[in-house]
Amino acid sequence: MRTPEVQQRIESRLLSALRQAGLRLTLQRRAICRFLAQSEDHPTAQDIYRALKPQYPSLSLATVYNTLDALVRLGAVHRLGEAGDDAAHYDADISPHINLACIRCHRVVDFPLPDVARLEDVVRQASGYRILGARMVYYGLCPECQQALNQEAQPTAAASE
Repeated sequence: MRTPEVQQRIESRLLSALRQAGLRLTLQRRAICRFLAQSEDHPTAQDIYRALKPQYPSLSLATVYNTLDALVRLGAVHRLGEAGDDAAHYDADISPHINLACIRCHRVVDFPLPDVARLEDVVRQASGYRILGARMVYYGLCPECQQALNQEAQPTAAASE
């Protein structure tokens, strides 16, 4: 769970990136940045749009996509490949970590691992690249979906009689 201080730091970083890119900090863009900073769920553009539209009736889906695209280009947000739902997911936590994506429920969670940061250092030193970010995603079934599938596969007592 992100603390309010961490959320504020992420939101400030996102707004600063948009400002440095010369984009106006409209109410809608501010709301998108706030939503990303508060979300640990790796939302899609549609998720963001649906969540913010009631509070910001003039918000368009194009504004959400354009803001996300700008944040990705600026390196302030990572775009993750789809999680079996044909949609890009967005991550405002750009620190080195692994993402775990469930191909059944499409949830994406962070899995912090110190070795990922060390791997980034090895790659940087060996390649000479200035690393702007990386995305490591493992696809599979989350524990809840595994349990649900196991329960679906077990015959009920009534069915076996």
